[in-house]
Amino acid sequence: MDRNIRTVEDVLGLLDRLFAPEADRWTATGADWWDDFYGDRSRPVPFFAHKPDENLASYLDRGLIAPERVLDLGCGPGRNALHLASPGRLVDAVDLSPKAVEWAGERAREAGADVRFHCGDAFAPATTGLDGPYDLVYDSGCFHHLPPHRRISYLALLDRVLAPGGHFALTCFAAGAMGSELPDEAFYRDSRLHGGLAYTPESLRRIFSGLTEVELRRMRDEPPGSPYFGEPFLWTALFRRDA
Repeated sequence: MDRNIRTVEDVLGLLDRLFAPEADRWTATGADWWDDFYGDRSRPVPFFAHKPDENLASYLDRGLIAPERVLDLGCGPGRNALHLASPGRLVDAVDLSPKAVEWAGERAREAGADVRFHCGDAFAPATTGLDGPYDLVYDSGCFHHLPPHRRISYLALLDRVLAPGGHFALTCFAAGAMGSELPDEAFYRDSRLHGGLAYTPESLRRIFSGLTEVELRRMRDEPPGSPYFGEPFLWTALFRRDA
């Protein structure tokens, strides 16, 4: 008979185990699934293209952000990390998948870009070397693959590594366009995440209410020939931490 729930981390681990093993996309044991996903680079996946998110490019072009230290969460093959890389700017990029990190590293070497890639769990900074503080934490498609209870871990990460006056930006599934709109408790009954969670603007504002909203809009639809990635089934959001 086990009675081993003592800390918040114990509770989060217990809730992790309520999901079927094949549903795991957020802990280190989910790396194999992502390796399979990134293993075939020829797959017609829109965000495999070597181009940054249109909203990220817009933030930089309009001067909404001017970071010196950046953390890219769930970097995949590194398209946004490479866009952020510039002389004098430190960019850390992390992903669970060794194959994604390998691909990102190859792209960085080809481009001559200086990015520090890390393979591991971003919520366990001791194992990934993500020490911060960062002027920008950027997340393109990671947040919506977390189960509801792991929002606690996510917010704790932001609280730990985001510098005062720094910015947090993300893209995530937009309710009514992509992702599951089931209530939070349904995911635990089903033991799966149904491909990812959809969010409304109101839910994002509530979850990140400790930050100041700068901009929240749908991602612009970018044509195939555009130098930027853009799909309208995603929200783009930019928040600022008060100094």
